[in-house]
Amino acid sequence: MRIRWTHAALADLQQISVYLKQHHPIYRQPTLRKLYETMRTLKHAPHRGRPGVEEGTRELLFPPMPYIAVYRVKEETVEVLRIYHAAQDRGP
Repeated sequence: MRIRWTHAALADLQQISVYLKQHHPIYRQPTLRKLYETMRTLKHAPHRGRPGVEEGTRELLFPPMPYIAVYRVKEETVEVLRIYHAAQDRGP
């Protein structure tokens, strides 16, 4: 399995990085590392996340961090769609 990040998911990571750099710089690097490394585990267990809100997606949590990754499992690829803060309104 390959992990493929969409532009939206990469933008989410960038936004998380900028926010943490400004407000909690000590947590920036470990948080980004955990997000990235946890997503890499999907190479070997792509269905480990819970079924997603949107049909055909799955969601992976990062306890104790307040983030949720939304992804889709395809034939040979895990497509990371978004990384949300748990309190964030996901909209329609």
